[in-house]
Amino acid sequence: MTRDEIRELAAFQADEKKGAYALSFYFQPDPPQDRSHRHEAILAKEVVKQALKEAEGKGKNGWLHADLDRVLEVATRLRGHARGHAVFACSAHNLWKEFDLPPRLGTTRIYLQPRLQLKPLAVLLGAQPDLCVAMVDRQRARFFDLRLDDLRERDAIVHMLSRNAANYGYNGYEAGHAERRVAEEALHHFKAVSERLRTDLEKGLWQRLIVGCQDSNWREFESHLHPYVKQRLIGRFSADVASVGDEEIRNHADAMLKKWIEERGRTKAEEAIDFAKANGRGVTGLRRVLRALETGEVQTLFLTENYSAHAVECTHCGHLDAHMVPSCGACGSSTRELSDVCDAVIPIAIRRDIELFYLKEHSELDRAGNIAALLRFRADQNRTGQTAAAS
Repeated sequence: MTRDEIRELAAFQADEKKGAYALSFYFQPDPPQDRSHRHEAILAKEVVKQALKEAEGKGKNGWLHADLDRVLEVATRLRGHARGHAVFACSAHNLWKEFDLPPRLGTTRIYLQPRLQLKPLAVLLGAQPDLCVAMVDRQRARFFDLRLDDLRERDAIVHMLSRNAANYGYNGYEAGHAERRVAEEALHHFKAVSERLRTDLEKGLWQRLIVGCQDSNWREFESHLHPYVKQRLIGRFSADVASVGDEEIRNHADAMLKKWIEERGRTKAEEAIDFAKANGRGVTGLRRVLRALETGEVQTLFLTENYSAHAVECTHCGHLDAHMVPSCGACGSSTRELSDVCDAVIPIAIRRDIELFYLKEHSELDRAGNIAALLRFRADQNRTGQTAAAS
């Protein structure tokens, strides 16, 4: 799943006037109760039948029947599937997308809404950077892209070093020259790897970096990293490039990335709350966050894990209001009630590349209304037209 595909899903909205609704199906595999995995198939069928009943009860049984039938086929095919799966569909708009996902989707569910339900994706992807894992030793460098649990290798760099210094000359007479030659070759190799990382960063191929490197080589390699690359470095783990397997790389990188995201989320949330208290580049509470989203001020959004709140949305201009008003305060058109404001907020965050954190057990965020934002600038304080960029 690419960022462009996620943005496409976030931009989608079915035409309710034509009776069209968007279908979002999330399949969460359970630990198998028996070898046949019949429990998963039964659960999926029950979910689909309930969705059909809901559609018929609300008069939404037009195109949805075909979509639900296809979802049932998919669910049957996924019996025994170890990974999560998502389907996004709307026959009225010729939409059908399927994605394999990590099995961390909570539960198997179907959503029938004007928009696609992206909250389970946001929990997985909101704060996930495009990650590069570089495996480096004195003569090889392997580069991997890690997106969720999908690890893909790109072109490697290989510099074969000269023969071992002890093999040069009678009783190692030329060993000193050979050792210097090998050291110089390794130096050029580390410089080439560092330059590759710098250029790939400038091309936008990755946002954050993890390095796998033996302890004996790390200090020498680190000294050649460009300052911009060092700023993007999450951490390092020790591994032998020649023998390490993909699963070991994935496990090390996943653990480091998860820890980094949790620590970054907590730190940034505290920063936003402190800024809000000082009337700076932070806001808390649903009303203020919605206003900041509308003015384009938000850089990072923070929500508690199970955050949900009622709001209204203008049927004409899309203005969101935390007050349950019948008409839009911006254009005067009628509003519709949203049982969960996240259904509208999350697509906005995805389309605008707003970093999104779901936080567990954050007492300060709980006291601040369970929602907060770190701002790029404060529009109400921007008197001179100059924007104060966020760090």
